[in-house]
Amino acid sequence: MTTKFLWIISWLLGICSFVTCNTPEEKKDSGIKPYEKNPRYWQYKGKPVLLLGASDDDNLFQIKNLETHLDSLAAVGGNYVRNTMSDRDLGNLRAFAKNSGGKYDLGKWNDAYWQQFEKFLKLAGEREIIVQIEVWDRFDHSREEWLTDPYNPKNNINYSYAEAGFDSLYPAHPGRNEQPFFFTVPELDNNQLVLKYQQAFVEKMLSVSLNYDNVLYCIDNETSGDERWATYWAEFIREKAGEKDIQITEMWNDWDMQSEIHRRTLDHPDRYDFVDISQNTHTTGYDNWKGTRYIFDYTEENPRPVNSTKIYGSDGSKWVDRGIVAEHAVQTFCRNIVGGFASSRFHRPPAGLGLCEITMNSIRTIRKIEETVKFWDIEPRMDLITSAEENLAYIAAKEGESYVVCFTRTGKVKLDLSGHNHRFTLKRIDLENAEWREPETVDGGKIIEIESVCDEGCFVVLQRE
Repeated sequence: MTTKFLWIISWLLGICSFVTCNTPEEKKDSGIKPYEKNPRYWQYKGKPVLLLGASDDDNLFQIKNLETHLDSLAAVGGNYVRNTMSDRDLGNLRAFAKNSGGKYDLGKWNDAYWQQFEKFLKLAGEREIIVQIEVWDRFDHSREEWLTDPYNPKNNINYSYAEAGFDSLYPAHPGRNEQPFFFTVPELDNNQLVLKYQQAFVEKMLSVSLNYDNVLYCIDNETSGDERWATYWAEFIREKAGEKDIQITEMWNDWDMQSEIHRRTLDHPDRYDFVDISQNTHTTGYDNWKGTRYIFDYTEENPRPVNSTKIYGSDGSKWVDRGIVAEHAVQTFCRNIVGGFASSRFHRPPAGLGLCEITMNSIRTIRKIEETVKFWDIEPRMDLITSAEENLAYIAAKEGESYVVCFTRTGKVKLDLSGHNHRFTLKRIDLENAEWREPETVDGGKIIEIESVCDEGCFVVLQRE
């Protein structure tokens, strides 16, 4: 070979090394998907990952301080946000372009909307933040939001009320599922006129999102709609994704986890790659824990990640009288982690706490524990503790090796170490400030008593020395 030829080969190899050329297999493993060794959790870029988040808006890509918001989340170890494809709030960019007469053309895009969406996915990806997209949100298309909705015939040039089968008003709460917008698919009303614009919207979204590996897909926000609507869009998105490995779920509205509606997801692992039970956070205390255990037990033979993209609760929420307050939100976040959830995110204000000091310290706390114990290596073991008080403490463990006890308040529990006759290091970390207290040494081989002295809750971590 000539010297010139060898130089060209060397130059090409250097370029490939510089841009980090990935093999097809490496590229395949780079995205978010269930963890191969424990499919209750996620893996990203080939490594297991626990998703923790808090953010201040539903359609996060529309906020003005997007970059600093993501920076603040990432700085405390947050790596998970929710994003509805909504444009209903005052000042939001709309997905569709307007004509000279001020009406929307559903056949033309507002480029600024889609550029902002892509910027969001890019910024999140750079910070290794996973985005859970909700494609449709029922609150976009009813009550006062319908009056300015581009899909409302009075606001677009594409169809009339008679042609679309729409009414001028939908004053009822969208939970009543009276809006025909959510019945357009072939198995329901087969409204091809409106459906073609809905399909175009989803295809446009996917033309952006499929370029990124840090994306999960949820069909709807807390829907009480017909199962056939969700089935259609799950299959549509899967087909459009082609060979790309994507993760899809649906979020049902029923607060009762044993309701038949949740089996639409639970019974179809072929259709839904993970489960989202955000609405379980409308239940408090030990009932909240029981709801999650039902879901985990139901899917025991076919485990999948269980996400909670919305943890409700703030002292300004409309459900304060039911106990859906800030304390409930923090307790639920911690119960989720010990309970084996793959993701937990504080909902936006005022329904949730959003990104604030309380939630940032909660995330910091979990990340500090994670430096010691990986949550995908332990499992819920409530049989190992006894307490006279309900909703005082929850535990996950790898028996004889690692124990993580979550206390919701001050109190004592008994922990069974009787089968493990060796010494353990015991450490406490307070949720209020995410700071470790001085470690202690305890002897196993017996039942021991452990105590929380923190009103706001804490974690106690024991590890075999």
